[in-house]
Amino acid sequence: MAPRVFAALAVTITPQDVGKRVTVRRRVPEGFRDAVGELLSWSDGVLVVRRRNGECVEIDEHTIVAAKVVTPR
Repeated sequence: MAPRVFAALAVTITPQDVGKRVTVRRRVPEGFRDAVGELLSWSDGVLVVRRRNGECVEIDEHTIVAAKVVTPR
């Protein structure tokens, strides 16, 4: 049986990415949850991501396990 390889989780976004489309995976009590959309702000340890349906998600930066900039839709 071949060994299984898992990709390392990395957070590669910074506050300088405000205005870009991002994907953010964060810890929640039920496990993990993803948010994909425009990074509207990153202030005082809280990110705000606006999803394509217009919903805004507030994310505590201490809960982020992976995040990156993604291509525009």
